[in-house]
Amino acid sequence: MSFFKNLFVEKCPTCQVPLISQSTAFPSQIVKSCPNGHYEKEKHPAFDIWVETEKKE
Repeated sequence: MSFFKNLFVEKCPTCQVPLISQSTAFPSQIVKSCPNGHYEKEKHPAFDIWVETEKKE
């Protein structure tokens, strides 16, 4: 059963830590980010796109 759970968990491509959701001013906008600050993923529903940002150190 844990195989299926791990299959759908989004992880940071740099450190493989699961992404956490953050609240925004717009309830329809979804923001998920790495707790270590390496990666961020934003859903913009008006355009129906995901914007992925990988932060370099």
